[in-house]
Amino acid sequence: MTDHLAREHRDFLTDSLADDAPADPLALFDVWMDDAFARRTERGDLTDPSAVVLSTVAFGSDGAPRPRSRTVLLKGHDASGFVVYTNLASPKAAELQATPQAAMLLPWYALQRQVRIEGSVEHLPAAESDAYWAQRPRGSQLGAWASHQSDPVDSRAALDAQYEEVAARFEGVEVPRPSSWGGLRLVPDRMEFWQGRENRFHDRIAYELASDGTWQRHRLQP
Repeated sequence: MTDHLAREHRDFLTDSLADDAPADPLALFDVWMDDAFARRTERGDLTDPSAVVLSTVAFGSDGAPRPRSRTVLLKGHDASGFVVYTNLASPKAAELQATPQAAMLLPWYALQRQVRIEGSVEHLPAAESDAYWAQRPRGSQLGAWASHQSDPVDSRAALDAQYEEVAARFEGVEVPRPSSWGGLRLVPDRMEFWQGRENRFHDRIAYELASDGTWQRHRLQP
């Protein structure tokens, strides 16, 4: 397997990223996100355009910081930031409570693109979490009640039993949003757009948020 990895090579020939990229990274993000969804519609080889790798800072038993990453779904974005929803009693929520800084990565392999986002994290107002909760499928709402996220469980059967118990409890009534479930917003202060190019001479455009609230754009060497 190691030999396969060492020999793996492909050129990136799909597109380029011009020096006159938009001054606002969110404008470029909108274009790239639209491209990702269009690619899924047209060719089907980009299955989850909204999937993001969310990285947080945890602390080991020795007190040393260590990164942790997991895939979540981006559920909204605007000028104020990038929104995900999660169990607020989960390890990642606890990590963000202790260190409210995070990074996101959107890997759009079929387009030979990726976007990196870094910044601070804040909780969404309850009203915004309520509004999103109300449009979730009922099965997902029940699952949020049934799962004690990341806690050990004896078996799949035990997990399914938790779900059935919750389904019976809320039979015939609306499922309320649990207080342990809600939204988080990553407020960006750095964004980087990567476009694969031939000979590993890739395009990288980075944006840094200045103290006056404006974005500073610069090209990075590959």
